Amino acid sequence: EVQLVESGGGLVQAGGSLRLSCAASGFTFDDYVIGWFRQAPGKEREGVSCSSSSDRSTYYADSVKGRFTISSDNAKNTVYLQMNSLKHEDTAIYYCAATPHLPGVWHRTSGYDFWGQGTQVTVSS
Repeated sequence: EVQLVESGGGLVQAGGSLRLSCAASGFTFDDYVIGWFRQAPGKEREGVSCSSSSDRSTYYADSVKGRFTISSDNAKNTVYLQMNSLKHEDTAIYYCAATPHLPGVWHRTSGYDFWGQGTQVTVSS
């Protein structure tokens, strides 16, 4: 069974940092595209970042460029999202997602087949 499990969320002050982890199982990890999404109350789920190991490419939403970094450890079947200089508007539930092929639009929610349960990130103002 394909499973994605996020961890690392929590409460942090503005300007602080968090590192999220997404542990994957049930599929060949390095053959998949892994994306990070987030959803704040009353807002649509939006793409934050994604990584394609096969294509050796990464993508970031404009709102997080220069602050967030996606990385992976294929031996551990884990993808990380390092979040620095956090802002109050980064507050959301963060999800990781996987798809075997990079979508035409990388941040399109419907382009991903598997999803984790989410982890809450709260940034105090």
